[in-house]
Formats: sequence, structure tokens, C-alpha cells
Amino acid sequence: MTKWGSKARIAIAAVAMLATASCGGSGSAPKARTEFNIGWSIYAGWMPWPYAEQAGIVKKWADKYGVKIHFTQVNDYVESVNQFNAGKLDGVTVTNMDALTIPAAGGKDTSAIILGDYSNGNDGIVLKNAKSLADIKGRTVYLVELSVSHYLLARGLSTVGLQLSDVKTVNTSDADIVGAFANPAATAVVTWNPQLTEVAKLPGATKVFDSSQVPAEILDLLAIDTATLKANPNLGKALAGIWYETIQLMQKKDAAGAAARAAMAKLAGATPQAFDAQLTTTHLYGTPQDAVAAVKSPAIGATMVKVRDFSFSKGLFGQGAKSADAIGISVPGKTIGDANNVKLRFDPTYMELAAAGKL
Repeated sequence: MTKWGSKARIAIAAVAMLATASCGGSGSAPKARTEFNIGWSIYAGWMPWPYAEQAGIVKKWADKYGVKIHFTQVNDYVESVNQFNAGKLDGVTVTNMDALTIPAAGGKDTSAIILGDYSNGNDGIVLKNAKSLADIKGRTVYLVELSVSHYLLARGLSTVGLQLSDVKTVNTSDADIVGAFANPAATAVVTWNPQLTEVAKLPGATKVFDSSQVPAEILDLLAIDTATLKANPNLGKALAGIWYETIQLMQKKDAAGAAARAAMAKLAGATPQAFDAQLTTTHLYGTPQDAVAAVKSPAIGATMVKVRDFSFSKGLFGQGAKSADAIGISVPGKTIGDANNVKLRFDPTYMELAAAGKL
């Protein structure tokens, strides 16, 4: 694994737990508060958050809405999501799949209020001595099992008429996956950047499929505890203001934009060149209008059906779940699954305020 780490994005079967910590989680009545804690982990699409804190953008918007917001780095991605699930964090940077399979499946009512980006080549399948993905049949595939890598593998196989039963998988940690694939005996791997870039450099290696071929399916979000958000709408407003000011700055083609991206790179332990390379395979929703349009598109519901069906098939909803409909998912205009058990909500409210210039 390269120095600047990874977004581990491991989906695990969550157990129901009541959030009883000071974050006002779903196990306690909503409370109005003024101080909040958001967890983040290193990934190109999430680096605007810690940069905004460093640059004073967080304080600017927090002061405007009379709140204090702390951004806390958690070195292990899945641990950050588990801390959110346990009520130790008010919000967390998370993928759509993991938001569903960890807090939502654990009984925590969770709202995705910022749709930041989707993986547009940051996740991929690499084979040795192969011409196409079809050559994967019968091979042993190294990957982080039950993660978005596993989901990407299933999606990729479906495009060449294969199923997961046509390969064997070996669970391999993100820290070990480059070394594992360097073994001459290893001929297939699924991983994400920066490891994806490293394994693709190995002798005989060819990237045969990546997330750009299933666009807008691996989504990167900011999720907030729904009860906390309901009691503290100024938190959502401040976070939307922070995000879109920072995104606007980092996209500038001038010295200010370059400086912002370089600062993000440093926070991630990367060179500016490496960080910019990561951004080329990260489709940022560059304006709130773009993000709102994506959240309100029927495509997001179709994506979540694919994600929840895969997750249920792998037992990630827990033993009590009798069908893929067990967990309700709310998207604008409809509910997917059990309307009486909605635990994951795609809430465009705050992005809409930003789009309308009403923050």
C-alpha cells in the first residue's frame, strides 16, 4: 500500500446496536446541540473536508449557523463507519454500499446529505497474462471480500456472461493486496486506488475492467445521523456550505486551485501529481445542481436496487433479514423495500439550498 493510505471500504454484516453516546444517535430522542463531530478517512473524494477545516472554511460556515464542527480522521475506514454506527460520530464519509450494510443494516437511521462523487475508474480488476475479463474464469481472485471490490467483481462478471461461482475469491486486506498480487502464482485481483495503480504496473498485468464501466454505482457520500440532523438542521446547512465552497475552490484552474489541491494531497500523504491523478478517476459532482440532479434521477434507485440485492445475497443484512426488501431505502419520490423500516435516506434538502443560493 502506498504511503497515502486507502479508502478501505469494507462492508461487514452489521449487528443492531443502539447509539447511546453523546452524539444523539438513533437510540435517544433528538436534541438540539451546537457541537458536532464528523469522521473521515483518506480518499481523494473526501479530502476536501479536512482541507476545509485547515483553510478556515469550516469555521466560516459553522460560525454563520452558530455551531462548531470537528472533523476527525479515522485511519481505518471501516472503523470510522463502525464509530458512526455506535453513535460516537454524528456523521461520516462513506460509500453507498457501506452506508446500507453497516449503519442502516444495524438499525441506525442514516441520511446521505452530500453526494460528493462516484468512482470513475478508481476501482478495477487486473489480470496477468490475459486479454480480457473473460479470461478470469476459473482463476483465484484476491480482493477484500464483501466490499465494493466484491460488488465490482460481480458486476464485471455479469458483463461477460460469468458468475461469482466461476471464480474463487481469497480475502486479502487492502494493506497486503499489492504484495499478494506480486506473487507469480497470483493472476487476478480486484482493488481500488492507489493500490490499483500499483498492481497494474506489475509484469504481465492488464486492467481488464474498472468502475468507469459501471458509472455512478460506487457512490461516495457524507452521511449524518437522521435524528441528529432533524433536531439540528443548521448542521446540514453549514456542511453544504462548507462542501460547495471547497469544491468550487479546488476545481479552479489557477494558482489558488492548485494550492488547495496540493494542500489536500499533503493531508493525504500524497504528492500533488499523485493526488491529481486520483481525481482523474473520481467523478466529482462539481456543483450542487449536478448533485441534486443525480440524487433525483431514477438511476440512483436502480443503483441501490443492485447494491442491496448483492448485499442481501452475501448475508450483509444480518440473519434476521428474510428478503432484500428488509431495509427501506428512501430516494426522492419513492421508497425501495420496507417503507416501515426506512434506515437509509438520500436527502437532497441541503444540496437544494446550496443550488438555490439560499444557504
